[in-house]
Amino acid sequence: MIQAPKGTHDIYGEDMRLWRYVEDEIRNITDAYGYTEIRTPAFEHTELFLRGVGDTTDIVQKEMYTFEDKGGRSLSLRPEQTAGVARTYVERGLHNQPQPTKLFYIGPNFRYEKPQHGRYRQHHQFGVEVFGAYSPATEAEVLSLGYTLINKLNVENVLLHVNSIGCTDCRPVYHQRLKEYIGDRLEKFCSTCRERFNKNPLRILDCKVDNCQALLTDAPMVLDALDEECRTHFEELQLLLTNMNIPFIVDPKVVRGLDYYTRTVFEFIAPGFTVLGGGRYDGLIAQVGGQATGGVGFGMGIERLILQLKEQASIPAVETGPTIFIGSADPEGARQSHQLAYILRQASIKAESDLLGRSVKAQMKYANKIQASYTTILGCSELEENAAMIKNMQTGDQTKVSFEELAAFLK
Repeated sequence: MIQAPKGTHDIYGEDMRLWRYVEDEIRNITDAYGYTEIRTPAFEHTELFLRGVGDTTDIVQKEMYTFEDKGGRSLSLRPEQTAGVARTYVERGLHNQPQPTKLFYIGPNFRYEKPQHGRYRQHHQFGVEVFGAYSPATEAEVLSLGYTLINKLNVENVLLHVNSIGCTDCRPVYHQRLKEYIGDRLEKFCSTCRERFNKNPLRILDCKVDNCQALLTDAPMVLDALDEECRTHFEELQLLLTNMNIPFIVDPKVVRGLDYYTRTVFEFIAPGFTVLGGGRYDGLIAQVGGQATGGVGFGMGIERLILQLKEQASIPAVETGPTIFIGSADPEGARQSHQLAYILRQASIKAESDLLGRSVKAQMKYANKIQASYTTILGCSELEENAAMIKNMQTGDQTKVSFEELAAFLK
């Protein structure tokens, strides 16, 4: 038997209902915030991720699915979607539209990594991106959108962690302080950290190796190296969050794993996993070929979110069965049942009829299994009277309804 590739999964049945519930909430909230949906290609030129995500990141160095097409071009399945959205912003001239540009996406990403609980090589992500705004109010709006969604979905014990990693002017100061702190202890760090030491020392703080984290216990904090403009920006963001009554803590350990971040970085963290993470990336648009433009966004892994909701049992019960199952006692009744189901569906009423030629008893068992709200069986007498007895499957009550009035009765 051919099986699904390692690190992928199928979404169907009850899980699909949960996914639709989450996606519906996402679309309701993004609509209220004025964000429009964008869908970018599943693969891009590899150069986009080298320039946008950064060649010192684990994603680019270890996790991308990169291949050469028949034309000799290097392409990569997207490991994240911000770079692709930024490319669209530049290539399609979205900067010529009224600013800011506020977008959201839901779709799969691809990373070659060891599959874990809730982590897949093809995983799905919800994200938002705002381009064209530099004010801290932009981060506050994006964070409030994420906070609203988390509350709407009833994700438990989540707290916002925020930090500032400075800009291209003040970050070199911190890089020098961090290098001096590490000093001659560099050889004690892992090979990845040693490689990052000269290319992007800030990324050392993001290392997941326990020994490296122990060596960084007393490392200088990036907040102490911020220039006046970055410090003012971060303080204003905190005031805005406080005014919105969004709880948060300042966490100097949050640096995020992508090279394009500047100033604000953040994560909504629950016990055992990060619900969503993101930040500001004012240099990204220029890196992919556009003019310098402010940008803020975040990404949320949907698989891990679904797992958390299932563990918390916080998904509300939703009626999933058909409104009515229309059974039949003979061939003429079967033909009428299919016609009547078709008419009801045109009126947006969920209707089912028997497609397997079951007995009446088997049809009723099937109606119970699919949790139909109402049932009826059509035979000679129903066709002669142009009406049927409609049974409420919860109460057992039966009502005689003409075929012409059935849609109105079920609504």
